[in-house]
This record gives sequence, structure tokens and C-alpha cells, in this order.
Amino acid sequence: MNTVFAVSKRLFLFFLLTSFVLVAAYTASAHGFAGKRFFPTTINVDDPFMNDELSFVFTHIKDSSLGANPAKVSQLVADYSKTIAKHFGFSIGGTLIDQNLQAGNTQVGFDNIDVGVKDQFFTSDAHEAILSIGSGFSLANTGQTKVGAASFTTFSPTLFFGKGFGDLPDSMSLLKPLAITGIFGGNIPSRASTTTANGVEFNPASLSWGFTLQYDLHYLQSFVKDVGLSAPFSHMIPIVEFAFNSGLNRGSKQTTGTINPGILWMGKNMELGVEAKIPINNHSGNNVGVSVLVHFFIDDLFPDTLGKPLFGSR
Repeated sequence: MNTVFAVSKRLFLFFLLTSFVLVAAYTASAHGFAGKRFFPTTINVDDPFMNDELSFVFTHIKDSSLGANPAKVSQLVADYSKTIAKHFGFSIGGTLIDQNLQAGNTQVGFDNIDVGVKDQFFTSDAHEAILSIGSGFSLANTGQTKVGAASFTTFSPTLFFGKGFGDLPDSMSLLKPLAITGIFGGNIPSRASTTTANGVEFNPASLSWGFTLQYDLHYLQSFVKDVGLSAPFSHMIPIVEFAFNSGLNRGSKQTTGTINPGILWMGKNMELGVEAKIPINNHSGNNVGVSVLVHFFIDDLFPDTLGKPLFGSR
């Protein structure tokens, strides 16, 4: 498995290095738009739209939550989304985890498979607003327990939102490139407790919630004021993501999470991003990590085949 993970990291670096040498123009297309507003794919807080896309996220952090035996944890996440109708579709994703324990041993394996559905049921072009509702499922026993994969399924109904501020008055024009996105959803385990070799472990329900703050420099250049930015800066979106999880019952009432400042870059067919991962409290960890995103717009790359809804059209 070490070989598998090493190959995966090399593949990810290949995607990343290839992406940075591509010369691609920022162009409007189907994915993530409400009026003039483009909502990018984000790393820690799921985006509010439904489209055909493929993402790879590599994260590395020293995890001190294991107490006296902290680990350097690397994760490679792959996620694919496919539209069934114009604004309705499904997703499937998997995570390869490498836990390099300080004590000397290494655990490498896959977490449970995640599947989900999402319906973008409201879009306002005039107010640059999007609302979606969806459900995710982390499927029991599809991963490996040695890296923490659960033996129970978790059901996660979620509300997603996005709002751009292009409808502000001209007197506040420099705030028009701002946008927010966010989520609010539950995580409900299929079993209240699990019996292990160490005894009975409770499986608490929790609330996932968070939001992002974005400032779109392309929006500033194109629709507010030309401030003289050239590529690649004119294709960038500075962003801060706030991602939290709050326990609700069964002995877990803590809130954990991270604050994630970074930068996104938009191309014609792809998106790149890098963010720091800063824990909000000791329960969330004591070390800063990093996340890197390589994202492909399948609807732009293959508009007449893989990027086309199964039923209907865009």
C-alpha cells in the first residue's frame, strides 16, 4: 500500500505541475454561474451548484488528536460529479489515507466510499444567488478500519447556498466582487453504538456547517473597474473557508474545525487552489496543514459527451 500511495502522490504532482504550465483563458460557461457571478469549487466547504466535474485534493497535516502517538497524515481525495438533469445529479468519491505514526509504524488505506445527490433548486441571475439541497452517504465497510473507516453508514442531508454581491449599489462598487457560499447539514449514523475489541463506542450525530468568503478579481476587472491586473492575477479568487463540525449527542458536544485562507485560480477547463488549514481549538489539532486542489470542468472539456446531462440539456 505504501507503493500505491507513493504512486498516487506522484500522479497528483503530475496533475499539479502540468496545470501550472497551461495557458488558459477565463471564460464563462455552464458550471457555477448565477448571472455574471462565477462560484468556484472550494476545498473544505462544498460548493452550492451541480455540474459535471472531477476533483483531486491533496492534504497534509500533523494530526495530534491521537494523543501520545501523533501522526503525519496525508490524504488524497478524488471526487466525481455527474449531472442527471440540468441542475440535478450525483457524486462519488474516495479517500486514500497515509498515517505516518511518530512511534514508527505507518497505516495506509482507503476510507469509506462517499456517494451523494444534489439538486440546485433555485438560481437568481439578478441577485447572483444559488440554493441547493442534497444528501450524502458515507457507506459502511467500504474502507479499511486501520485508517479509521467506520463500520456504519452516515447519512448527511445538507442545505447549500451561494450569494454574490454584484447587486449592491454603485456607491459600494468595490464590494461587488465579494461572494459567500456555505453549508448547513446533519450527520446521522445508522447505529447509535459499535462494539469493538475495546468495548462499546458511541457514534454521535453531528452538525456540519461553514461558509466561505471570496473576492473575485476577474469580476472586479470585468464588471466593476479595470485596475490593470494581468494574467495570472486577473484569474484569481482570494478566499477564506470556515469549516466546522459540532457534536450533538452521545457524549460529544464539542465543536471542531479549521479556518482555511488561500487562493484559487480559474482557467478555461480547470481550477487550481491552495489553502492553509488552521485548527480552531485544541480539539481540532495543534498544527497547521496545507490543502491543494486540482479540479477539471468536465462540462467544458467534453460538452457533448461526458459533460452533458443524461437527460435534457443545459
